[in-house]
Amino acid sequence: MKEQQVLYKLTAMCSQAEHCSQEMLDKMKKWDIPEDVQARVMQYLTQEKFIDDERYCRFFVKDKIKYNKWGRRKVEQALYMKHIPSSISGPILDEIPAEDYLEVLRPLLKSKRKTVKAATEYERNMKLIKFALGRGFSMDIIKDCIDDATEIYES
Repeated sequence: MKEQQVLYKLTAMCSQAEHCSQEMLDKMKKWDIPEDVQARVMQYLTQEKFIDDERYCRFFVKDKIKYNKWGRRKVEQALYMKHIPSSISGPILDEIPAEDYLEVLRPLLKSKRKTVKAATEYERNMKLIKFALGRGFSMDIIKDCIDDATEIYES
C-alpha cells in the first residue's frame, strides 16, 4: 500500500469517528507499513487535527461513564490500554465531579439489588460492593451509594 493510500484511508476513518494515535499506529502495523511512513502519516494526522489524543480522551471518558456506566478506575484502565498518557487522562478525569459517578452508580445498584440473592443484608451489600468495584467505581463512592440504599430500605 502506498503512503498516499494509507493517508487517504486513515483520514477517512478519522473524519467519521474519534480515534487515538495508538489505534492508527496499530492499523498501520497491521497493514505492514514501514516505520518511516508511519511517522510521516502520524505527523500529518496530528498536525491537521485528524487525531488529537486529548480530544479523544474527553469523548471517551464521557461516553464510558454515561453509556457504559463505568467508574473512574475502569476508564483509567481502558485509556491505559489505548496508550493515552496519564498526563492527558489524569486532568480530564479529575474534571469529572464525584456527583456524576454517584448519578451513574445509584440506579445501577438499585436495579442490581433486586436481583442479588443473599441471606443477610451484609452479604447483599458485599455482593453489591464487588459488583461496583468490577465496574471501576472507587470505594468511597460505593460506600455513599450503599449507605443511601440501606437507609431507604430500612425506613
